[in-house]
Amino acid sequence: MIKQSINNYLSLIKFSHTVFALPFAMVGFVLGMASGKGVFNGQVFILVVFCMVFARSAAMAFNRFIDRRFDARNPRTATREIPAGTISPQAALSLVIICSLAFILCTYFINNLCFYLSPVALLVVLGYSYTKRFTPLCHLVLGAGLALAPVGAYIAVTREFDVLPVLFGFLVFFWVSGFDIIYALQDDEFDRSQHLKSIPVYLGRRNALRLSRFLHLLSACLVFIAYLQGDFNALYLIGAVIFVALLIYQHRLVKVDDLSKVNLAFGTTNGIASVAFSIFVCAALLLRYL
Repeated sequence: MIKQSINNYLSLIKFSHTVFALPFAMVGFVLGMASGKGVFNGQVFILVVFCMVFARSAAMAFNRFIDRRFDARNPRTATREIPAGTISPQAALSLVIICSLAFILCTYFINNLCFYLSPVALLVVLGYSYTKRFTPLCHLVLGAGLALAPVGAYIAVTREFDVLPVLFGFLVFFWVSGFDIIYALQDDEFDRSQHLKSIPVYLGRRNALRLSRFLHLLSACLVFIAYLQGDFNALYLIGAVIFVALLIYQHRLVKVDDLSKVNLAFGTTNGIASVAFSIFVCAALLLRYL
């Protein structure tokens, strides 16, 4: 019973999707060390990981809570935990509050700047859930939320902003916005029937895919701009090639008239891209740091 309850909550917050942002937080953390403006601190490292988990868990649980009535009407999402009755709306909202407070508490023990900025971060990641009600640019808000990962981790180490982590933030922004548009293709007809906003609803599937490709092109460009800005070695380029190749691959998987491989493109491909790229970037940075 306890195991099943834990599994239900992990499913509610899609814990496995932490793989999208957490690797880029590690890039920001290692970048802060390699910059010479900070040193490795085990406590800060653990707190950064907790911040990522708590912020994303709060955002996901809030999204499920806010969208529970839409999820119940949508055949694709009707089996989610709240519509299915395995988790109550009150329990989901309690999880949001607990995770949000835990996130703020973790930032308090990192440094003052992270603590002062924590409400802004929560506003972005929680506010995303409302945006689909009034703007098709909701995908960009989600992208902005995950883009905070490398910047926030860098600030945790150095207590200041810098150009390179911001470049990585924009890289994540365009990447996430692009693949969220792909994911939203599955619900364009339902969203239209419920008067919800999205790029696929606003532009149609074909043009939505074109915009997604353009956003991923910008992300790919930033991969190489960051390479030049950071004066990286060949390890970075290996990660860059893998990342860009997987961006291209996911667009070959999804067709206007065939969405059967959307989940493969959205989850598996982007998860691998994030982890692989971050491993090579961190390795390149650690060689410099050590």
